[in-house]
Amino acid sequence: MSSTNRTLLKAAGFLMAAQMASRILGFLRETLIAGFFGQSRVTDAYNTAFILPDLLYWLLVGGVLSAAFIPVFSEYIAKENEDEGWRVASSVVNLIFLTLGVFVLLGLFFTPQFIRLMVPGFKVQDIALTTHLTRILLLQPLFMAFSGLTMGVLNSYKIFWPSALGTVLYNGCVIFFGTILANPAKPESISGFAVGVVVGAIVNFAVQIPALRKVKVRYYPIIDWHHPGVRRIAALAVPIIMSYSLNQIQIAVNNNFGSMLFPGSISAIWYSSRLFQVPVGIFALAIAVAAFPTMTEQAALNQWDKLRQTISRTIRMVIFITMPISVGMIVLRYPLIRVLFQHGHFTADDTLRTAIPLLYFALGISSQSVIQILPRAFYALQDTWTPVILGIVSMAIDILCMFLLIRPLAVGGLAFADTISAFVNMLLLFYVLRKRLRQINGRSLFWTSVKTVTASLLMALVIWGWNEWLTRLIGVRTISSITVLISGTAIGVIVFAGMAWLLRMEEFEQTMGLVQRKIGRR
Repeated sequence: MSSTNRTLLKAAGFLMAAQMASRILGFLRETLIAGFFGQSRVTDAYNTAFILPDLLYWLLVGGVLSAAFIPVFSEYIAKENEDEGWRVASSVVNLIFLTLGVFVLLGLFFTPQFIRLMVPGFKVQDIALTTHLTRILLLQPLFMAFSGLTMGVLNSYKIFWPSALGTVLYNGCVIFFGTILANPAKPESISGFAVGVVVGAIVNFAVQIPALRKVKVRYYPIIDWHHPGVRRIAALAVPIIMSYSLNQIQIAVNNNFGSMLFPGSISAIWYSSRLFQVPVGIFALAIAVAAFPTMTEQAALNQWDKLRQTISRTIRMVIFITMPISVGMIVLRYPLIRVLFQHGHFTADDTLRTAIPLLYFALGISSQSVIQILPRAFYALQDTWTPVILGIVSMAIDILCMFLLIRPLAVGGLAFADTISAFVNMLLLFYVLRKRLRQINGRSLFWTSVKTVTASLLMALVIWGWNEWLTRLIGVRTISSITVLISGTAIGVIVFAGMAWLLRMEEFEQTMGLVQRKIGRR
């Protein structure tokens, strides 16, 4: 294995561990919210309150960071021109914070009007609570911008641990403040979790400062519009800003439809989406973030064969990891929801309602995972328009499917629409990228997919039989559901690993080799 691959696997492995810790805390957070307030208009209000802050963050920071800032700044680092890189970074940081500050002030003033537009099915008291929560959360984008841009700088130096640790501490802060301030008898006390979000964003930035100082950060109080690096970032960022705006439109449309359904519908979609995002965040996103600087460097140095290998290997590893998780989540979704959420004010009926969208979301885990990687391949080529154009097509399909499926499938239709659009987006991105690079090792990708699906389906059959037999034997109480979930997961891992070994999958050998080296070092 080459040194580049070892570095990539090491970085991805660390990020996966950090993401797993963060996701565990994230689910503890969601479990606490569900236990305190159930699945109701209170939790609908809390989840809806994130729309405006998230819109501002992704509109002004997230798109610039993921698609424009890192590739351009990484190129300055790779070509040993750091001083110019820091001048570019300073101009971008200053411009973002001036613009973001103005938009946050406008958001604070026009919050009620925005909320009425987003969720027309809410009653007056629900609008009031959502407005209150939104105004608290509007402080978050400012500090998330600090931490996000700092993460971009550190990732350009291939330093990943501070931002990974920050996400863990972020969730810890939300849990701490939410727990000490929440009171189920007072719906407005859910604002404790919103306060925790803001404090967590501050801590997320603060923990990255020591590492930033070690790379000898250089800050200039300038906004140099004419610098070619700043202009390149602006040119690359415009389509991505459009892309993230479209993504937020999809979320808004989803909430708009959800507000018309039964109370708690938005929360049912939210909880189920959180579950399916776990493997996407722990595995796919971690691998994509770790691979992105390498892809960017290879593209900048015109190392096309290495770039193709990196993209192909990354996609195959993501498929290998996420496909069995997708199938396993579908089969074990009921005990999974019971264990995580069914306590306190979250009832058995809430579990049944949450299991419906989770089924449809889980079908798209692999597609959602692969599209964490494919756009970044285009970004590495400094092409940000292609993912946006294809994203517009996918968004139109998503909204159309929501409209067509909400009547027959209710909340399930909203989730299924997301899965259909993600699958279409994946196919379109892959097709165009293959044409751009002329070839992308499609045969290996095909056989990895076939072998992974085969192993996953056999695993699903075994888990399903075990789940049915054990559930009839021991029931559906919490301890019983924990037993079914843990034993079913263990059996699934053994069956899938055995099949991967029999099928002689390269990804299985790479994974086992990495594990053996980790154990050997200890």
